Amino acid sequence: MSASTPTKNSAPPTPSDSMPVADMSFEQAFGELEKIVAQMESSQMPLEASLAAYQRGSTLLAFCQKSLADVEQQVSLLNDRQQLVPYNAEIE
Repeated sequence: MSASTPTKNSAPPTPSDSMPVADMSFEQAFGELEKIVAQMESSQMPLEASLAAYQRGSTLLAFCQKSLADVEQQVSLLNDRQQLVPYNAEIE
């Protein structure tokens, strides 16, 4: 068998599986994360699919946590006029 032989996937990828996490909204990432957790909790996934789902879920979780932290930082950055000041993570 050659290295270029495609491996057989046990489950077809969902459309969001191919979307880079950085291109997702918080809501899209969180929704996909919820689906992954539900699939993993059902214990119906083969080992390889579980590993891939865990890796994707970890990436989605990190994205969601960072998004929430950024919003929390924005809310805490009120200027003298009590107006929301956009948070720029690159400044810190």
